Amino acid sequence: MDIAWFLVVSALVFSIGAGGVLIRRNPLVILLCLELMLNAANLALLAFSRMWGNGDGQIFAIVVIVVAACEVCIGLGVVVAMYRRRLPVDVDEMAELSG
Repeated sequence: MDIAWFLVVSALVFSIGAGGVLIRRNPLVILLCLELMLNAANLALLAFSRMWGNGDGQIFAIVVIVVAACEVCIGLGVVVAMYRRRLPVDVDEMAELSG
């Protein structure tokens, strides 16, 4: 397969994730859309790694996966803290969690 197909799919998945981040107000959905964006970046990295025939893109993809796992841990911790304090789960009203 040509690399263009991988990049088209990557751009499509990234744009779906970016649209979800910009439109949605629920923090869990925003985290899922961020994961879509990171997975799209991974797909592009792996496509370029395959095109050039080296493993650098695969190493960067593993680093991106680690960053995504850390992001999910922090994000879910914030959401659980919001539920425990019985705050409204809305991204626009998240300023109440500070302090």
